[in-house]
Amino acid sequence: MMARIVGVGANVSDTLITLKRYPAEDTKLKSEGVRRSGGGPVGTGLVAAAKLGADCAYIGNLSDDADGAFLKDDFARFGVSTEYCETLSGYRSFTSCVWLSEERATRTVVFDRGTLPGTTLDERTKKAIADAAVLLVDGNDLDAAVEAAKIARENGTKVLYDAGGLYAGVERLLPLADYLIPSEEFALRCTGAKTAEDAAKILFENYSPAVVVVTQGKRGGILCDGKTVRAYPAFPVSAVDSNGAGDVFHGAFAFALTRGFDADRACLLASATSALKCKKTGARDGAPDYAAVKAFLKENGYEL
Repeated sequence: MMARIVGVGANVSDTLITLKRYPAEDTKLKSEGVRRSGGGPVGTGLVAAAKLGADCAYIGNLSDDADGAFLKDDFARFGVSTEYCETLSGYRSFTSCVWLSEERATRTVVFDRGTLPGTTLDERTKKAIADAAVLLVDGNDLDAAVEAAKIARENGTKVLYDAGGLYAGVERLLPLADYLIPSEEFALRCTGAKTAEDAAKILFENYSPAVVVVTQGKRGGILCDGKTVRAYPAFPVSAVDSNGAGDVFHGAFAFALTRGFDADRACLLASATSALKCKKTGARDGAPDYAAVKAFLKENGYEL
């Protein structure tokens, strides 16, 4: 089956360590639990979209180490195709260690990018991109992401750029985004603006996407379509794990595009999906299905 959403970017093996509070430096502290979870903006975004009901595929390299095997199995568990992946020997996977503070409902991440080489797009992967409805990129695996975005733009596939990290060279990717969705931190640093609203206007003027959406975590976010700048809501929940909430937002937004939603409804769906994810531990395990999101929105006075 043709994947409606394909992704090129980070796919990370996370070790989640739950703590009552963050420890002081050079001390010992008993954890409340340790578990492994798939992570990374594109990898988790694809899982979130798949759990909502989209056909998704990851394009990228996997290592044959234990973390690579886990990530391949994790995609299979959630219905994300790895038919466009190549498994390579002798490399180390992208991994991270995530501290989850119960006291503050925050997360702190230390990561290791591993040693996997960049992805080489072949004719099969190029066709998959050309045939998809949405290409999801995040600034990782940058050369392949830029090439994929150019192929997408030439073939009518919409490019959604999850701009969370201000990595070297991302200025090559910014003009190729149809849906430019940066974090507030990225937007402010990239533009030098003092407010998210001004940053959104600058990004729209400089790169001409269909829409700019600046995510602001617990405060919701703003949307700029060149005509107006307007807010979308956040949904307060009892959060236990905020790690990956932004990744889930982007995946849900991509799903919404495949359903023909306009940008305002896509933001609403994505915000609700992200909020529900925060109620559970694990970026991918916590992502809800479509029925749960619709019910949650209805409880909060919204109908899709």
